[in-house]
Amino acid sequence: MSKLKSETKNGKMQEVTEATISESSTLYSEDLAPIPASKRTWTTWNYAALWISMSLCIPTYMMASSLIQGGMNWWQAIFTIFLGNTIVLIPMVLNGRAGAKYGIPFPVLVRSSFGTRGANVPALLRAIVACGWFGIQTWIGGFSIYQMLRLWIPSLETLPPVFPASFGLQTGPAICFFLFWLLNMYVVYLGVDSIRKLLVFKAFFLPIAAIALLWWAISAGNGLGPILEQPAKFSDSAAFFAFFFPALTGMVGFWATLSLNIPDFTRYATSQQAQVRGQVIGLPTSMTLFSFIGVVVTSATTIIYGTTIWDPLVLAGKFESKLLVSIAMIAVAISTLATNIAANIVSPANDFANLAPAKIDFRKGGYITGVIGILIFPWKLIADPTGFIFTWLVGYSSLLGPVGGIMIADYFFLRKQKLVLNDLYSTIGMYSYKNGFNSAAIIALLAGIIPNIPGFLTTIQVIPADSVPIWISNLYNYAWFVGFFVSGLVYMGLMNSRSSISNFQQSAVTLAD
Repeated sequence: MSKLKSETKNGKMQEVTEATISESSTLYSEDLAPIPASKRTWTTWNYAALWISMSLCIPTYMMASSLIQGGMNWWQAIFTIFLGNTIVLIPMVLNGRAGAKYGIPFPVLVRSSFGTRGANVPALLRAIVACGWFGIQTWIGGFSIYQMLRLWIPSLETLPPVFPASFGLQTGPAICFFLFWLLNMYVVYLGVDSIRKLLVFKAFFLPIAAIALLWWAISAGNGLGPILEQPAKFSDSAAFFAFFFPALTGMVGFWATLSLNIPDFTRYATSQQAQVRGQVIGLPTSMTLFSFIGVVVTSATTIIYGTTIWDPLVLAGKFESKLLVSIAMIAVAISTLATNIAANIVSPANDFANLAPAKIDFRKGGYITGVIGILIFPWKLIADPTGFIFTWLVGYSSLLGPVGGIMIADYFFLRKQKLVLNDLYSTIGMYSYKNGFNSAAIIALLAGIIPNIPGFLTTIQVIPADSVPIWISNLYNYAWFVGFFVSGLVYMGLMNSRSSISNFQQSAVTLAD
């Protein structure tokens, strides 16, 4: 029988059997079970490779190019991306520590702060965001198919409109989007194992395609010199910072989801050093390098075409060779399919399944993810860089930042990095709180979200910009930071104000013994 570990009051580790957990709680499953030390095989280079693979995707390119489209020059864009990824690396490494120490995934770790039932709240917030990314990636894959088919079937561009003008959706792209969506759902039906070979294809294709695109930009743009000499478009420093701070928040928000559920990966780490070094090596460097390609190519389009093209699929559609465009678009569609299933289906499908295990299996959870991915109107989110950064990246960071603040406050400042493993899987243990919910975490979560709501509503133009004080609406520009610190501080205050907090800590010692 494999052995697990839990804390004793002396800080030493005592062994706990898997059977003890599985037989005493309905919260246990094979997917959520702690990974024993004997099965933790991920080294530093496994984590570095993971981040390189996840960073090499179309949204990373679009994120970088959107900064150029928004008015930054090349070094301002690169600095913003590097700084944002360095900042998000901090909660990424911190939240990864519990996974590496106890071998537990995100849904189990978050039980310590939100409660055994309350953990579904942050899990669903993360799932909804993953649904949005699923929709965006599906739109990218579908649009790549459209860019190919319109070359061979020109009538696809002139099909009569079917959807209301408010949808902002042309018929041709809509058909291709729906077909690609069906393909994703078919892969869900077949199971995740069917996507492994496509992930290998992506790992080889995208780096080659990125280098080829960089070579084209330098050649067609008459070298790097003219490209890097493109000036910023801001009239003064005030205009720059008005764009810089929400853009920085968006860069942090780009990986805000992974900064929460990173324990899903670090639970396989051979050591804490492996997950820390791997992430430090892999995340900021790969994001910055791949973003540099996006920045250079986007800057080159201004020289070559006289207008800035931030969408790589639109750019590829301008190439003259039908065969070249077709090969490129098919490859993008395949690699996007692989990324979408691996990164944006598995996690939310499991989260939805966790709500009602007897009624919702992985397949049904995947279908729910697919439907929500359509309803979020992903084509509008990436129709322009303003929507991509200010509405999508900054918007969902206002939901996930507070969760990160609560998790770190709980694990590092209240629990002192000590958890009682058995109780994380028990409906009557110390993490069950009241009816499975920790009210302090729920209140703190709302406290971190509420300050950002007025700014979000003015950004999406639901309410007039002058209907709230400017300083309140401007908080939205720092959404992730506001939510992270407000929720973390409120949570600590509420937990420390409870006279029973000392009993919680004492119980941890007693139960561990």
